[in-house]
Amino acid sequence: MQNMTNFAKGKNSFQSLTIKMKIMEVLKYKVIKSEKQYNEYCKILHDLDFSAKKTKQINEEIDLLTLLIEKYDEEHTDFQMLDPVALLKSLMADHKMKSVELAKLLNVSTGLVSDILNYKKGLSKEVIRVLANHFKLSQEAFNREYKLKVPENTHFKNASVMNTKKILATT
Repeated sequence: MQNMTNFAKGKNSFQSLTIKMKIMEVLKYKVIKSEKQYNEYCKILHDLDFSAKKTKQINEEIDLLTLLIEKYDEEHTDFQMLDPVALLKSLMADHKMKSVELAKLLNVSTGLVSDILNYKKGLSKEVIRVLANHFKLSQEAFNREYKLKVPENTHFKNASVMNTKKILATT
């Protein structure tokens, strides 16, 4: 207790420095300061998330890593500039995730994933929940408006008819 009092008062600076160094050596994870460290922590979190045995210690590591990663994301990423599909594509690239893996994660067909990634279909509430949970982001990151690319007049087979204007006679 005396050591802690001296440490708090700033007395015996060599001893307090030694204690600080020992504490830092014991810390398994530290505040993320680089993209390399961020990527390492993301990989560790991913591995822990999918580990078969989840002990209390592993759950605490998951919570700590999630907190550190979210803090880094808040400070270094501007998700507001990306629409939800661009964000999803970016996250997939960061996690080296293929569309087949995304389809399994979302429990949907690869065709639906393709339509989502090509702006043909929107994200459902359930898809948003799963994505936010998996990538450790708020649902708001995926729950924003964006424009879908829906082809016009797809029911016409003849391309020459597809883009003709109808001229209405006015009398």
